Amino acid sequence: MKVTICQTAPRLLDVKSNLEEVIAKIRYAREKGSQLVVFPELALTGYFVGERYHEAALRLDSPEIKSLAAASKGTAAVVGFIEESPSMNFYNSALVLVDGQIVFAYRKLNLPNYGVFDEGKIFATGKQLRTFKLHDFHIAVFICNDVWHPSLPYLGITQKADIFVTIINSSEGSMGAEFSNMETWGIINTFYSRIFGIYGICANRVGEESVGGRRKNDLPVLPPGKTEDHGREGTVSSYRFWGGSEIVNPFGRTISKAALYETDEIEAHISRELLRQKKILLPYVKNDDPYFTYRELKRILFRPDRGQAGFHRPTGS
Repeated sequence: MKVTICQTAPRLLDVKSNLEEVIAKIRYAREKGSQLVVFPELALTGYFVGERYHEAALRLDSPEIKSLAAASKGTAAVVGFIEESPSMNFYNSALVLVDGQIVFAYRKLNLPNYGVFDEGKIFATGKQLRTFKLHDFHIAVFICNDVWHPSLPYLGITQKADIFVTIINSSEGSMGAEFSNMETWGIINTFYSRIFGIYGICANRVGEESVGGRRKNDLPVLPPGKTEDHGREGTVSSYRFWGGSEIVNPFGRTISKAALYETDEIEAHISRELLRQKKILLPYVKNDDPYFTYRELKRILFRPDRGQAGFHRPTGS
């Protein structure tokens, strides 16, 4: 199966322009024979949407989403966007499209709400980790911070995932000067591919944005991670997204890598035979028993010595 990652630089809150670019790239990748086209987290909106998030939200029955679905005819695509539910909740979501049809919208489960991140203040939390089947491959979809919580990749494996598609918005300086996002994502992608014996498809973005939901063109360009005081408007920070999207094989080797700081498109062929080889040579998860995990979680969370109240959330120590 041929896979393409489109490493884009979305315009903040400009859904129309971003949508046109995504549709054009899906069509181009399909013409080149790609059977799965992957775009970054929030590819239709940009990341630092702030209080204007609702202006860029789309319902699954919107004309924009229908046009995306139509563009996927003859291929498949995963596209990050802000989803508005019928009950008017808003989600950081990944739209999964196969051959012109909406399969589902995966809703981000772990929303960062610390440091520069305000997702917990903006978005509702997803409730399920789902997979989909494409050309005999089972694919699990994750959004950025989800894979920093090992329980979620494990849930993907218990659903027999062969491929992890992870869409992210990773920038320099957003985690502080002592922490390298670039290095850590390389470790994460390699680790899960090597341990679980799966293909890892990780799509990041490029470009710069300023915190607060204002368009970058309205603000002075600042060095990555730096701030400038704008009087009564408060402090504005500009962050640079580094790109480096990659595809990692089941042995933990990067087989395709996108440019740093520039828009790019990369391709790779996903081999079922290589997945088979890894399971034969290094069957790390062959004897994993999810029922044991389930029993242990019940024992830990519903301990008899906690009284009749049942569920207990352990406190920090």
